[in-house]
Amino acid sequence: MTFLHTQFLKIIIIIVFSIVLASAIFFASKFISISSPDTQKVSAYECGFDPYEDARNVFDVKFYVVAILFLIFDLETVYFFPWCISFSLLNNDGICYLLDFGIELVVGYIYALEMGALNWDNF
Repeated sequence: MTFLHTQFLKIIIIIVFSIVLASAIFFASKFISISSPDTQKVSAYECGFDPYEDARNVFDVKFYVVAILFLIFDLETVYFFPWCISFSLLNNDGICYLLDFGIELVVGYIYALEMGALNWDNF
């Protein structure tokens, strides 16, 4: 077998193994688990009381928007840490990637500010 065939064989073995394992776990959990449905468990709300209002009411999304923006910009800045640690080992390509990523991060932040995503009065 050639090198290409051996590499594909390894990938196919991993895919088949993962499908078999996922199927085994799925069916094992289906047949081994204890199911005891009652009226409270199969109801729409498991908290024990009826909902106050209709679920289609308008709700405030400002907390979600700020949380998503925080996650985006917080997680993106985590990528700067490895670059800062190994800055002396970076070649020109690595420095260009670092600068490009930083510029994209700043442009995204300015865009979020311009769209009013961080202004509480816009919600």
